[in-house]
Amino acid sequence: MINHNLYLEDIYNISNLNINWNQLKNKILVLSGASGLLGHFLIDVIMHKNIHSSLNCKIIAIGRNKEKAKSIFSIYWDSQLFSFLQHDINIPLENENIKNIDYVLHLASNTHPIAYSSDPIGTISTNIIGTNNFLAFAVKHNAKRFLFSSSVEIYGENKGDVEFFDEHYLGYLDSNTLRAGYPESKRCGEALCQAYRKQYGIETVIPRLARSYGPTMQNEDSKAIAQFIKKAIQGENIVLKSAGNQYYSYTYSADAVSGLLKILTDGKDGEAYNIADPISDITLKELAGTIARIAGTKVVFESPDEKERAGYSTATKARLNGNKLKSIGWVPIYGITQGLERTIKIKKELQNN
Repeated sequence: MINHNLYLEDIYNISNLNINWNQLKNKILVLSGASGLLGHFLIDVIMHKNIHSSLNCKIIAIGRNKEKAKSIFSIYWDSQLFSFLQHDINIPLENENIKNIDYVLHLASNTHPIAYSSDPIGTISTNIIGTNNFLAFAVKHNAKRFLFSSSVEIYGENKGDVEFFDEHYLGYLDSNTLRAGYPESKRCGEALCQAYRKQYGIETVIPRLARSYGPTMQNEDSKAIAQFIKKAIQGENIVLKSAGNQYYSYTYSADAVSGLLKILTDGKDGEAYNIADPISDITLKELAGTIARIAGTKVVFESPDEKERAGYSTATKARLNGNKLKSIGWVPIYGITQGLERTIKIKKELQNN
């Protein structure tokens, strides 16, 4: 992927944004979820800056699968500015080779519906136990700042009183359900950040991500948009398993990563920030139709099976207000159609090569 011209263009575009790169110069950054949708792209951006702009930012990437990581990051594997640590973050992180660090980014999480229903305990434990372990690690190693990747799902269901969720909105969430494990544990992760901030004085910032997508999506991703994109790549009809009236915010991975970096470097200590822009808000039915047009196929309807249904979000309208992040200088680049076109083109061409 790193050699695909469009993917390289995404890296170049983000690496040239007005982000306070000096905050990362000569620093050490520890990142969980390294092989995931956003971790993968973020590492590529930082390493691009290391190679082409003398950023000299050392990355310690953490993930559960060393072989997978090596295949993704083979180009950097022997670099002095990149190292990979195989570790399950549900276990406290003890490594005598890691000394003082500057930034900790906790991006690891189950982030797709099948995982919510098939591994509900793992979903909750990663967002609570894993976050606690990672915060304790950050404190022990004198980290300057801790970034916890949160989600639009913490807002729950729109009560019908707002069009967009700002950072202070609280909707309805039934905690006594299987599906509540993901949003409730993300809420708890945010509360843990505030607890560590109070008791240990560590700076924390919290990006709240919209539904994110991009060429680094995992093959096992079961989100609706990921399934639509898989069908498009195969030249098959897009399968919609509901009426498609859900109205959500989406963010292309490159814009999501630029938002993460902006929050990491310029976000106010203790604050949460939505990463979203209304140009990428769309109903699920319109999303399916857009992807079908790009692929030259059509939309068909099917009923979800029990396992799929159990993992679906109950939110029917979840649009994020991104003005707070824009007020500190975040500028999104990609609209929903452009992001989808790039994702499908990159993934399809890589699959066919």
